[in-house]
Amino acid sequence: MFKDELGDTGTNKDMRDGVETAPASFEEASINPDLIRREGFASDAEYQAYIATLGGDAPVGGTVEEPLLVSDGHALEGRLRELREELENLRARLHVIQHQAATVVTENVRWADASAHAQLGNQPWLKLAGAMAATFVVTRGIMRLPLGAVATTALPLVAAAMNRNLAR
Repeated sequence: MFKDELGDTGTNKDMRDGVETAPASFEEASINPDLIRREGFASDAEYQAYIATLGGDAPVGGTVEEPLLVSDGHALEGRLRELREELENLRARLHVIQHQAATVVTENVRWADASAHAQLGNQPWLKLAGAMAATFVVTRGIMRLPLGAVATTALPLVAAAMNRNLAR
């Protein structure tokens, strides 16, 4: 009973809504001939003759376009553009940092000069050079003194001064 309702192919012919299935591709049909819709042909030989007239033996490889690798090239170009923009951004930031560093150095020199003028008056660098020269001369003079004899003479005087301060 169930087989009679469905028919031999397993479809319910009475329940169709008029929608036909699309014919399978030629490659699928050569693998599984049952996938081909043969409606409208009297025999399988007539159907095969019709397929031959359509060019079923034509090579398919020539008609299929190669997939474009747009995503790889496009992604590389986009990444290259991003890297160039980032490089320009870094160059601009480096320029700003160099300008700021030059400004800091200039301002530090100005501050040191102003500080020297405030402490030493006019021509502070000449006065500093004179003070360093005087320190050098005094140090040379002290090094030539016989400090052993001076220390031996001065030691009792220093000890007496300390005792007087403690006695008070």
